[in-house]
Amino acid sequence: MPLSDNLRGAVFMCVAMAAFTINDMFMKLIIKDIPLFQAITLRGALTVMALGALVIITAQGRFALPRKDGMIVSVRAVAEVAATFTFIAALKHMELANLSAILQSLPLLVTLAAAIFFGDRIGWRRMTAIAIGFIGVLIIIRPGTDGFNVWSLVGLASVATVVVRDLATRELSPAIPSVTVAFWTSVLLTLSSGVLSIGQGWAVPQTGTLLMIPAAAIGVIAGYLTIIRAMRVGDIGVVAPYRYTALLWAIVLGWLAFGDFPDLWTLVGAGIVVAGGVFTLLRERRLARRA
Repeated sequence: MPLSDNLRGAVFMCVAMAAFTINDMFMKLIIKDIPLFQAITLRGALTVMALGALVIITAQGRFALPRKDGMIVSVRAVAEVAATFTFIAALKHMELANLSAILQSLPLLVTLAAAIFFGDRIGWRRMTAIAIGFIGVLIIIRPGTDGFNVWSLVGLASVATVVVRDLATRELSPAIPSVTVAFWTSVLLTLSSGVLSIGQGWAVPQTGTLLMIPAAAIGVIAGYLTIIRAMRVGDIGVVAPYRYTALLWAIVLGWLAFGDFPDLWTLVGAGIVVAGGVFTLLRERRLARRA
């Protein structure tokens, strides 16, 4: 029995969240050994080669993009570069689960941004859910307390750039292969980090680090391909809530790899954010059905 578009989108989203979180775990380990931009460049070089081969194999070498889609992919790629730099910088100084909890505010911000930039209507119920969700974010980062630092704000900046990336993805033509979009995104990311790595300097990686870099590349490739597919199939109101599986992966992997476990307030804040996001997305789905 073939899967429906909504179910396929949900599966793609779950796989993407697992892949990205596994990549995050490896990158957090890698940047303990080598500089940040060197790590992104080495991972990016492997990613570009693999995605280039996939474009040739699965997309019949369709590297070129129509003018309109080329502009959208450029915006998306710049947002991805900013998101990656800010996220990994924050990841170096934060626990994996805490940063992942902040990222769970993404569906709320996407809803708000769609209203601001695309004129989507938001009723009082969804606005209330968005406000409650942001209270949850404040509980997680706890400004003014000893546990708060600037890297929490860097994590929030990463969320903002991911909003731009996801909104741009929705504007792509259906005929554009997802692997081509991922390829050009990875090219710009690798070039940008390579230039910045010159000023930061390079270090000789340990053997374990050399083994983890390909593992991180596999994770980010799988994440790129499946997140693009997830955003392009099915109803976003059905698919988007499955982003929250990333928090479960982050808690488990953070505990296994680093011995970290989020404190009670982080869990409370994450629960509020998730609840607000799920309500918002379910409300959008209900309104779409009425329409």
